[in-house]
Amino acid sequence: MPLAWKDLFDLAGSITTAAAQVRREAPPAKVDAPSVRQLCRAGLVSLGKTNLSEFAYSGLGLNPHFGTPINPHSDAQPRIPGGSSAGSAVAVAAGIVPIAMGTDTAGSIRIPAAFNGLVGYRATSLRYDREGVFPLAESLDSLGPLTRSVRDAWLIDGLLRGGDPRQLPPPRSLAGQRFWVDSQVLDDSRTQAAVRDNLLVVIESLQQAGALVEQRPLHSLQATLQLIQEQGWLGAAEAFALHQPLLDSEYAEQLDPRVRRRLESARQMPASQLLRLYQARRQLQQQVQDELDGAVLITPTVAHVAPPLAPLEQDDELFARTNLATLRLTMPGSFLDMPGVALPSGRDAQGLPTGLLLSLPQGHDRQLLDAALALEAALPR
Repeated sequence: MPLAWKDLFDLAGSITTAAAQVRREAPPAKVDAPSVRQLCRAGLVSLGKTNLSEFAYSGLGLNPHFGTPINPHSDAQPRIPGGSSAGSAVAVAAGIVPIAMGTDTAGSIRIPAAFNGLVGYRATSLRYDREGVFPLAESLDSLGPLTRSVRDAWLIDGLLRGGDPRQLPPPRSLAGQRFWVDSQVLDDSRTQAAVRDNLLVVIESLQQAGALVEQRPLHSLQATLQLIQEQGWLGAAEAFALHQPLLDSEYAEQLDPRVRRRLESARQMPASQLLRLYQARRQLQQQVQDELDGAVLITPTVAHVAPPLAPLEQDDELFARTNLATLRLTMPGSFLDMPGVALPSGRDAQGLPTGLLLSLPQGHDRQLLDAALALEAALPR
């Protein structure tokens, strides 16, 4: 089975550019990343690397150096692919490969899955070996596949965990399975009607299959959203720390100006603010586990469909606003290190995909994948 790799994974003999102009002449990788080695040893065949937002630092997928992959579902005007795993999503959506590996620090697998009508799985951060994968924010980075089915994501997870992927779990009934829909997110005016309506259809299918669906605000999720809005993004500080030597060098001029500005925005973040974020993270991780108590959280993956590309290329302010809006619902899961499976939920009137996101607390990956398999089987084809 062929697969492609986001250009953050080391492939022996290939330069890992991280889609940055400044890394075009970097030394080639001497060995494959362990994740590459493991999947190739299992019989998968690497077709090559895929494009991304520079340094994986955007939820939209634009790249001025190597070009922006066009969303295959675009209507009369080209639409963005979502990022940062833009090329991986487009490669699968366009039928080039059935599976492509990505990374996710704030939504970079789940967002392009939603915009391209795919399944995207963000694993718990330390579930797989991240050696040989170019980082962005060490405490938030995660690996995972973009696929056309939950089954394929389940198989990749099994291979990366060293298990026998041929032994799929028996189909699990949804009867009695608990789901929690955050009504505050669903009813938010920023959630487009098609995104909300398609998710409500999925909820109805779950209830018809015997699932127990609770609709009310999830306080830990709302607290996390508020914390990020008021205190800033933990990943911004970690990304700045990683790239500060480059930002302080003569080569900073080669960066995408938008990426450079976002990296620089964390330069003045006080240490006390960073400590508060780490402390709040630990508290909220426990709170979300206690509050969900085994229920699977359901939200939209993104509150809107893929926007047109051209206006975002031309308008820096629009780009910044859209990037924040696109990342808004996936950032809490990354902050809390919740594994997440993004699935297609339908299409809008223009035929653009909408998506839903299933999440569970840190470390509950296998339970999440099992629930996603059951949900996928219950949805109308």
